Amino acid sequence: MAEEHGMIEPFEAGQVRQAENGSKLVSYGTSSYGYDGRCADEFKIFTNINTAIVDPKHFDEKSFVDFKGDVCIIPPNSFALARTVEYFRIPRNVLTICLGKSTYARCGIIVNVTPLEPEWEGHVTLEFSNTTPLPAKVYANEGVAQFLFLESDEACETSYADRAGKYMGQRGVTLPRA
Repeated sequence: MAEEHGMIEPFEAGQVRQAENGSKLVSYGTSSYGYDGRCADEFKIFTNINTAIVDPKHFDEKSFVDFKGDVCIIPPNSFALARTVEYFRIPRNVLTICLGKSTYARCGIIVNVTPLEPEWEGHVTLEFSNTTPLPAKVYANEGVAQFLFLESDEACETSYADRAGKYMGQRGVTLPRA
């Protein structure tokens, strides 16, 4: 389904567990009943150096620092935003749910993503919460979350595209929009 509908770009038909140089990776690609997506190398790490307040209605960009690299270190009890390498196009009869991979969950790193609604498309913005009292690493271009696709036998009445949703077609790490 993913290949024939162009749902995921780039799409990895198998599961990748090693880099080309033979080093281990947190796996990504097709899984038993879903797809393990990767984290790109663009991060927004939340910080309180500017004593900003996180307000979803009036988001202050001084709440974070931008970072680009292969490994993001999230401070203790903090979080970071990132995006998927993959660009998703969800069909009208599919709802997608995203869950964190157990490798990260077992390290106290929680991945939070809201459902991808029918006919939504874009890079998925990922939130990584470091629930530990220690700094935590997130690896770019490796698996971070599993996407599960729930197909209905009929199309939804009103899709995300029909509503002209505010996060439609997002590219890069997308901040809250009121």
